[in-house]
Amino acid sequence: MNHRVDAPEQAIDFNNENSNTSANPTFDAVLGARLSRRGLLRGSVGTVGTAVLGGLGVTACGGSDDPVAEAKVLGFGAVAKSLADTVVVPAGYTASVLFALGDPMAAGVAAYKNDGTDGDFDKRAGDHHDGMEWFGLGADGKRNDSATERGLLAINHEATTDEKLSSFFLHANGGTSTLPRPAAEVDKETAIHGVAVIEVAKSAGKWAYVPGSSQNFRLTALSPIEIAGPARGHAQLITKYSPTGTMTRGTLNNCGTGKTPWGTFLTGEENWFGYFTRGAADDAARGNDKSVTSLKRYGRSQGAASRHGWETGGADDKYQRWNNSKTGASANGSDDYRNEMNGMGYIVEIDAYDKTRMAKKRTALGRFAHESAAFGKAVVGQPLSIYMGDDSRGEYIYKFVTTAVWSAADANPTDRMAVGDKYLDSGKLYAAKFNADGTGTWVELAMTNTAVAGYATYKFADAADIAINTRLAADAVGATKMDRPEWNAVNPANGEIYFTLTNNSNRSIDPTGSQYLPDASNPRAYTDMKGTSKQNGNPNGHLVRLKEGASVSSFSWDVYLFGAEAGADKSLVNISALTADQDFSSPDGLVFSKATGICWIQTDDGAYTDVSNCMMLAAVPGQVGDGGKKTLSYTKADGSKLDIVTPVGKAATESTLKRFLVGPKGSEITGLAETPDGKAIFVNIQHPGEGTAMANVGDATKYQSQWPSNAGYGAGKRPRSATIVITKNDGGKIGT
Repeated sequence: MNHRVDAPEQAIDFNNENSNTSANPTFDAVLGARLSRRGLLRGSVGTVGTAVLGGLGVTACGGSDDPVAEAKVLGFGAVAKSLADTVVVPAGYTASVLFALGDPMAAGVAAYKNDGTDGDFDKRAGDHHDGMEWFGLGADGKRNDSATERGLLAINHEATTDEKLSSFFLHANGGTSTLPRPAAEVDKETAIHGVAVIEVAKSAGKWAYVPGSSQNFRLTALSPIEIAGPARGHAQLITKYSPTGTMTRGTLNNCGTGKTPWGTFLTGEENWFGYFTRGAADDAARGNDKSVTSLKRYGRSQGAASRHGWETGGADDKYQRWNNSKTGASANGSDDYRNEMNGMGYIVEIDAYDKTRMAKKRTALGRFAHESAAFGKAVVGQPLSIYMGDDSRGEYIYKFVTTAVWSAADANPTDRMAVGDKYLDSGKLYAAKFNADGTGTWVELAMTNTAVAGYATYKFADAADIAINTRLAADAVGATKMDRPEWNAVNPANGEIYFTLTNNSNRSIDPTGSQYLPDASNPRAYTDMKGTSKQNGNPNGHLVRLKEGASVSSFSWDVYLFGAEAGADKSLVNISALTADQDFSSPDGLVFSKATGICWIQTDDGAYTDVSNCMMLAAVPGQVGDGGKKTLSYTKADGSKLDIVTPVGKAATESTLKRFLVGPKGSEITGLAETPDGKAIFVNIQHPGEGTAMANVGDATKYQSQWPSNAGYGAGKRPRSATIVITKNDGGKIGT
C-alpha cells in the first residue's frame, strides 16, 4: 500500500522493501521453467499454448455457518476509465464522503480547518485511511451482528503523504524538510498513524458518522499495546520502555484488516521498518551478533535513514525510540531502543466494542510486512486457519493454524480478548511453496523442522525467535518468492483463498544483481511503457487463488487474473484478455461480500495512471482449476528459450468482471466494509493529490487534487484521505 510506483525509485524506498537476499528459488526451477537453445522468435516475443486443466474440484466450505449469496452476473454498467478529480460510480449509485482526515471524534474538538494549523490529532481522524471492518450496533449500543443501520467502523490510518521528511499537508507552511525535525511536527505525524473506531448511523436515508459518540476512539503510534503469544517477554523485545519485553508503544503503518469469528478487529502492521534509523557503526556496536542479520533481513542496514526523522524531535523517549541503534551499556537492551523495531510487524487484535481493553500484538502469527488476515470457515471441533501475505518484493505467503479447535460458544463471548488469547497465541505457522504443476505445500516454521533448526544464516533459539524473525525461518525452508503478496480474502462460497500480487520490478528473463526469473506462480517479466518511461518486471501484477487439500500441508492453485492494459500483447501480458471495461493494474485491496458473493478488487497503481486513476472492480469468481494451462515463451538475450507453464483461471466475461469505481487524482482505492444486507458499502480513498510538490503547498491551484473539498466536503482545499459510503439509488444490494 501507499507506494508511488510512478515516482522515480529512491535509494531507500520505504514502501517497497526489497531485503530478501536469500538463495531461495522463486519456484521449483526444474519444474517451473524449461530452457532450450532455439532460434529467436519474431519480435523476441513468443507464443502461448493452451491445455485443459482438470481434476481440481470444489470443496463445500464457506466463511461462516450462515448461508452465503453467490452472484452469477454483475448488474451494473461498467464505469469508464477516468482522469477526473472525483469519485466515479455507476449510474444508479451515489457515493458520499463520510469521514475524512482531521474530522473530530470527541466532544469539544473543533471542526477541521484544513490549513495546517489543526492539532489534537489523537482525537481526530488520522491519515491515509486503509483497511476497515464493520461492527454492528443494536439499539442498546452493544454488539449486534444483524444490524444494518447503525454500527462501528474500525479504520486503519496507514501513513501520511510526505516529501523530503515532512508530511507537508499537515503543517501550515509545509513543515520542516531538514533535520532536526521540530517536536510539534513530529507529534502531529505520529498521532495521525494508527487506528480509528467511529460510530456511523443511517438516518432519513443518509449515512453519517457520530462525532461525539462515546464509542469513538483512536490508537496512535504512542498508544500502550501488550505483547502476546510466544514472543512475550523474549530477550529480543526488551527495551527501555518495557524492560520485561511485554509491552510496546503504538501500532504503525496499519494496512489490511481481518475480523475474527468472535467479533474483534485485526489490523496488520505493514511498512514499519522505514520509520527507524540505525547508526553507521551499529553493526560493530552490537558485536556483529545475530541481531545484525535480523535487522538487515527486515530492511534496516546500519546507516539507514528514517522516513520522517522522528528520532530528531528531542531527547524524550517518544522521539529516541525511533533510533534503533545500540547506544546503551546494558547487555540486554533495557537502557536503549536497540530492540524497538522488534515490537513492530505483527497482527494486532483490538476490541472495537470496548475501548477500555488494551490492544494486543499476536506474535504467534509471525512478524513481517503484514497486510490483511483472512479466516477460513470456522467449523466446530476443527482448528481455525488464518491466511496472510508479506507485502514486499520477493516475500512469502503464510498460514496460521490454531492449536485450539473452534467452539460455537466462543462466537459470542463476554470477554472477546480472552477468546483471542485462546486462538491466536498458540498454533502452527506455515509458509507456502508453490509447485509448477498447480500444487503446493505449506511448510511448517518450527524448531522441529530441521531446515529451520539447522539454518546456517541465522541460528534460531526457540519458537519465539521464529515468531520475531519469521522471514528468516521462511528463507530457511525454501518458501516461494512472490510478487508482493498484499491483501488476501477467502471466498465465503467455497473457502478458496485469493491473494493480490501487486507488482514486482525484480522479475527478469535475464536477471542480474538482486533480480530473479519468472516462475509458474509469478510468470510474467515484460516491459510496460508509460509514455517514454520503461517499467520492467511485472508492473501490472496479478491474483492467485488457492484451494486447501486433503491435509493441512497441501493445496492446489492457479492464477485467477492478470492485471494488464486491454491493448497489451495477449501472449505475454494481457493473458486474461481484459477489455477496456475490465483492464486494471496493480491489484492491492481485496474483499469478498458475504451478502452478494462479489469479489471486490482495488488498485494501488502507478503503471497505468497516465490512462486512469486508481479503481475498484467487481468480479464473480469461479474456482481453482476452472481454466487451463498456458505456456509463456520468452527469448533470452543469449537466444535460449524460457518456457513458463502456468495454470490460469477461466476467462472473465463482461458479466463477471467490470469496473465499478474510479477515484480522484493521485489516490489509491483501498479498504471495504459492508452492512450485512449488502445495501451499503464503505470504501477508503487514500492519499488523493499525493503527487503535489511540497513547494506548492501554499498554492491550491497547483494541487494535484482538491478532493474532497471539490465534492463539497469540509473546509480548505488541501486534499484529504477519506471514507466514502456507496448506496444504490433504488435501495438494492450493491453490484447486483
